[in-house]
Amino acid sequence: MIKVGVIGVGTVGSSVVKILQDNAEMITARAGREVVVKTGVVRSLSKERGLDIALTTDPWEVVNDPEIDIVVELMGGVEGPFDIVRKALENGKAVVTANKALLAYHRYELQELAREVAFEYEASVAGGIPIINALRDGLSANHIESIVGIMNGTCNYMLTKMTDEGVGFDAILKESQELGYAEADPTFDIGGYDAAHKLLILASIAYGIDAKPEDILIEGIEEVTQDDIAFAREFGYAVKLLGIARRDGDEVELRVHAALISKEQMIAKIDGVMNGISVVGDRVGETLYYGPGAGGDATASAVVANIIDIARSGKRSAMLGYNRPLEHGLKLKKSDEIETKYYLRLSVEDRPGVLAKITQLFGEYDISIETMLQRPARDGVANLLFSTHKAVEGNMKEVLSKLEALPFVSGRPVMIRIVS
Repeated sequence: MIKVGVIGVGTVGSSVVKILQDNAEMITARAGREVVVKTGVVRSLSKERGLDIALTTDPWEVVNDPEIDIVVELMGGVEGPFDIVRKALENGKAVVTANKALLAYHRYELQELAREVAFEYEASVAGGIPIINALRDGLSANHIESIVGIMNGTCNYMLTKMTDEGVGFDAILKESQELGYAEADPTFDIGGYDAAHKLLILASIAYGIDAKPEDILIEGIEEVTQDDIAFAREFGYAVKLLGIARRDGDEVELRVHAALISKEQMIAKIDGVMNGISVVGDRVGETLYYGPGAGGDATASAVVANIIDIARSGKRSAMLGYNRPLEHGLKLKKSDEIETKYYLRLSVEDRPGVLAKITQLFGEYDISIETMLQRPARDGVANLLFSTHKAVEGNMKEVLSKLEALPFVSGRPVMIRIVS
């Protein structure tokens, strides 16, 4: 028998317990041993949860219980969970976590701590999609050329509704909060941080890159408007929040931001709250992974799958999939050196000479315009919409800064990268 302790019996934790109990016979057959939840950790014992397990408010009761074989960490947060998981590993207990923030900051320390003790984290990226297993095991014969993913269902839902129904950002954010897709404070989702944590985990498996969120380019979807959606539609693009990892020689670029992506690409067809991740290997080519990226049952499904894996095999080494440096000499590419195409939206005074001055400024920074649209002026102010050929990120930032300072430019210019 395998005994499990669940630290954090909230939405996902409750689903984990119910799956292990409701599907006990099937799980025993697949794991080869009975799996039983002994203890669950909650914030308050006064709330009725309808679960037939012992409950406590002290996570150390689980970590230090000699009868518990697997600790499932579903607390959320970074440093508190790190202390708990570290102690569990030191006590020789296998660990399963869905905590992407913990892994974004401490994955290499945890791999060193785990060594021969099983540490699994499938649910930390894209909920019910088995992308960790696919990348770490299924594609292990490949050099990974790129990972491009829709990894946040809240943003994908909002952008889909904005595109399909023509609603504004503020209205769809309010609806998302009412439906429970967005938190009361939605910054973590709409600001791109949730997707960035997931991208860093995948990039470690694919490239061995030890980067923190502060080291990479992270932007959200807060500034996307119907003007941007209309431009994208007119030129055959969809607007998505993407996490991108791409190898370029001996460098790896990591970035999360709103992007215009061709509607012909499979990843552009993923709508609503669903997640999708495209992985290109040097031998297999492109593979695409699609499914629910959040939700109690979907995330719990991945957690329980990890529990079953541990029950089958016992110990496992190489949490990230390798025992020595994976790709010798690879380094993180500086964000300002990334090259891509860009879309820009400017609000300017509707008078002669304005466009000429803008295009002259682009030329000074070696930025070539590919397309341009002007929306009808309102109250003497017109919206200019541009797309560019490939340009260097640092040059584009300089241009944006100079554009904002021009006397005929109203407000802050908006830039969205184009991904091909």
